[in-house]
Amino acid sequence: MKKTLLACSMAFLTSGLLAQNTQNNPGSNHANKFEQLGGILPTPNEYRTASGAPGPKYWQQRADYDIKASLDEKALKLTGSETITYFNNSPDVLTYLWLQMDENEHSSTKNANYQSSNPLPRQTSAGMLQGMEDEKKDNGFGFNITRITDATGKTLRSVLNKTMMRVDLPAPLKPGQQFKLNIDWNYKITDRMAQGGRGGYEFFPEDKNYLFTMSQWYPRLAVYSDFQGWQHHQFTGRGEFALTFGNFKVAMTVPADHVVGSTGECQNYAQVLTPAQLARWTKAQTAKDVVEVVTLDEAKANEKEGTTASKTWVYTANNVRDFAWTSSRKFVWDAMPISVEGKKVMCMSFYGKEAYGLYRPYSTKAVAHTIKTYSNFTIPYPYPVAQSVEAANGMEYPMICFNYGRTEKDGTYSESTKYGMLGVIIHEVGHNFFPMIINSDERQWSWMDEGLNTFVEYLAEELWDNKFPTRRGPAFAITDYMKLPKDQLEPIMTNSENIIGFGPNAYAKPATGLNILRETIMGRELFDYSFKEYARRWAFKHPTPADLFRTLEDASAEDLDWFWRGWFYSTDVTDISLDSVRYAKADFNGTSPRFRDTTVMQPLAKPQVPTFDDISKVRNREDKNIRFQTDVDTSLRDFYWRYARGQEAYDSTRYPVAIPASLEPMDEATKAKFANKHFYELQFSNKGGLVMPLIIEWTFKDGSKEIDRIPAQVWRYNENKVTKSFMKDKEVASIKLDPMRETADINESNNSWGAATAEPSRFQVFKQKAGAVRGQSVGVNPMQKAQEKKGF
Repeated sequence: MKKTLLACSMAFLTSGLLAQNTQNNPGSNHANKFEQLGGILPTPNEYRTASGAPGPKYWQQRADYDIKASLDEKALKLTGSETITYFNNSPDVLTYLWLQMDENEHSSTKNANYQSSNPLPRQTSAGMLQGMEDEKKDNGFGFNITRITDATGKTLRSVLNKTMMRVDLPAPLKPGQQFKLNIDWNYKITDRMAQGGRGGYEFFPEDKNYLFTMSQWYPRLAVYSDFQGWQHHQFTGRGEFALTFGNFKVAMTVPADHVVGSTGECQNYAQVLTPAQLARWTKAQTAKDVVEVVTLDEAKANEKEGTTASKTWVYTANNVRDFAWTSSRKFVWDAMPISVEGKKVMCMSFYGKEAYGLYRPYSTKAVAHTIKTYSNFTIPYPYPVAQSVEAANGMEYPMICFNYGRTEKDGTYSESTKYGMLGVIIHEVGHNFFPMIINSDERQWSWMDEGLNTFVEYLAEELWDNKFPTRRGPAFAITDYMKLPKDQLEPIMTNSENIIGFGPNAYAKPATGLNILRETIMGRELFDYSFKEYARRWAFKHPTPADLFRTLEDASAEDLDWFWRGWFYSTDVTDISLDSVRYAKADFNGTSPRFRDTTVMQPLAKPQVPTFDDISKVRNREDKNIRFQTDVDTSLRDFYWRYARGQEAYDSTRYPVAIPASLEPMDEATKAKFANKHFYELQFSNKGGLVMPLIIEWTFKDGSKEIDRIPAQVWRYNENKVTKSFMKDKEVASIKLDPMRETADINESNNSWGAATAEPSRFQVFKQKAGAVRGQSVGVNPMQKAQEKKGF
């Protein structure tokens, strides 16, 4: 359907009342949006205070692990034996323990069995049909438990319920006591590229080698907390983890030519590295730049060699909530130290030759930038190591994460691959803070993990390069999601398993909300202080949403209940309409190439820069205390850095593309109706239901501009309509609401007066090529063409 170009539209939206977003006066036009959250948030107690801080009797459990694991590469099998020491720091007597058995996700008989609607497709693959057949029988995957005993060797009774296992204690475990249990287990390792999931292997047919990412690989204690008891919701593959802090000692026996990266610090590099590699590792401890500990030549040589021998790598990690590792003979390994408040942190990367052209110049430096930036916005990074592993993946664990980003065979890569890689490294390394340190319950509230991390990722990306094409964080970027019909939306405060739009709801919308608080509602100074206070209070503890909400208010003296209620507990959206304006004149654009069918010649991709220079970028440029990482370290300026700034020639080769008409001209009657209207009084209506500040940009006839900022409380007496009168010294030519797109207004066509600024709606559909590797650079790209012209 064609869209009519109008200066101001009057579309009305309705929003339903959600049961969890209770209101005192639901039939009224006031006293709802600004009602306090007292009836929704949990009652403060001696464990969690009304200020959002841990209470005087706050407690949490602890679990220590001593694990021995053996990787059988030929049989694709992992065998393990672990001793767990569980400390009951709660005031409760426990008669059993619950353990997470996440590897059962891959089992056809022991998985969570959360099924979804699946109509018969019009076309499908033989593999999908085989999958339907395999559902009827045991596929052999998942944990095989061979022994569970106490410290004396006595067998303990256990009950497996899908992805959770209950171990019954021989005697009640009283407060202050500890219990030790031993578990022996094994499982078949899954092909992660074919079967999905976070852990498993990737096989490289070109050199017939494997890359193993070992995550959720051992039975581990579920969280027992003051606010929930046991968190033993089944693992479906989406809602991630609630885990208990403890100390780890892990010995991993792998093929002798493998290189291992892991949570924690290695205790026996002298035994597992060659003398040359050990010397490089020693050099890296004080290096000013990235040092290859295992070189590209060594990695390529390892790929060609085979061995039946094995080596055991021993790692320890203290005060962590989880443990993951990776193993492959394909790895290049590089490292570089940084200092965080006087403490050395080794930043490292592991990657195969397929990713060398991207990971060697960028990965470890991106790790370092992330650790430093997050430390500034939260707490100083407390661990000795931070690592990025290229595994065509995107998943995080303490001190180690798995990411994507590979070049084409000629070493070139697309701009989207580069920035996708940088974004995923920053995001996954950032998870060290949320939730690995500020340890929220991901199984219940994905947004406290993904949303908070995506927000700080946005801040880190903005400080990497002022032209970074950030996807999530700016308010204008969330509007396409918030425009969806109500039956496709759910409040942020929704359990992970029940969310339809998981990415927008758990990642983008919470991150956007925090950015709106920082830039538009609270201001940077108040927000940054309060956010750091939240991180400080809840580092190495288990926060809930109420603890975050209360802390940000407590540390800032800002009443934000209206914002939590609207942005987090409802599906209301921002759609503030400028309904009438006096003494202003409409400015109509008479023609548009979109009024008719046409054919255009389409070139290669233009430089990928943000479509809108958002307020964070503007303020960061103006802040003389901020130096962007691409200015600090000019080695980060690659082809696309220059391409975005016009320093690399743009390839103007074009191809014919048919573009159908998408607009039709405004009729003359409508033009005549609005052309000569002038206003001084402004009338607004709240069509989306979400109250927000009114940000009004005035453009005067002499060309000067002025901005008025009216706090959201202007809606408190009437949440649907507001009239504001302004006395101005100069005659107004045009008015625009939210000029910097700060409030996530989903309908900008009703935000302006004085100029026709409406844009056509967009609906994009992407077709994913079967078998494509996530993060793989494919196809023709500007960098490749530029090198061809230069004769490289």
